[in-house]
Amino acid sequence: MDARTLRIGMAQMLVVPGALEDNLARAVAMIHAAARERCAIVVLPECLDLGWTSATAGDLAHPIPGPVSALLCEAAASAGIIVVAGLTERDGDRLFNAAILVGADGTILAKHRKINEIDFARKIYGAGTSLHVVGTEQGVLGINICADNAFSSLALGRALDAMGAEILLSPCAWAVPPGFDNAVRPYGDEWVTAYGALARETGMPVIGVSSVGPVVGGDWDGWRCIGASLAVGSDGEVVVQAPFGDLEETLVTVDIALG
Repeated sequence: MDARTLRIGMAQMLVVPGALEDNLARAVAMIHAAARERCAIVVLPECLDLGWTSATAGDLAHPIPGPVSALLCEAAASAGIIVVAGLTERDGDRLFNAAILVGADGTILAKHRKINEIDFARKIYGAGTSLHVVGTEQGVLGINICADNAFSSLALGRALDAMGAEILLSPCAWAVPPGFDNAVRPYGDEWVTAYGALARETGMPVIGVSSVGPVVGGDWDGWRCIGASLAVGSDGEVVVQAPFGDLEETLVTVDIALG
């Protein structure tokens, strides 16, 4: 690979709501698997610790930094790989849907709190108020979370580009309702459209990595997180899309050219 190409691990992992220790074990295993595949960066899903909108967050969420983020930092340092991971953050009596960017030495380089949260999820999570880019040995990285990259909120991605991000990395939890038939209406058009528009406008590749597994409780109780993780190149074209399905736990590696 040349100096302007990044190998990224898209860790489409199973997240079981409330199963903190098991979810973290899977995350650590994905980090080490990505390192074995010679990835420079691994991106894990949104709320990988407890599951998105899980009612267990009130009891089980931890501060950042804290013991949960420390476990991922230790794995990053052990594997020698940059990690982007979505976590449920406790800050006093408030909860946030957060993502951390961890350097290959295990240092937390940035923390993002999701801004464009779905209405019912705002009953659980506070809204973020800032954006972050970080210069690393692999380039200038921008992070956000899931619907922060919806077509209606592409201003957030444009701002990250203006701040100097060369690539945008986004933990996600893409879900579908019961009875959704992927053969009739293949999932992902909304993300392909949004990611493609942002990438073509800015020249910034966009990577979104979703979990797989059940959604338990809340307005989407009974829905399924279905992966279909997506990498779009700087020209707005799809480079790779991971398999669709709530059982499709997999690590996809992709070589992304930076503009």
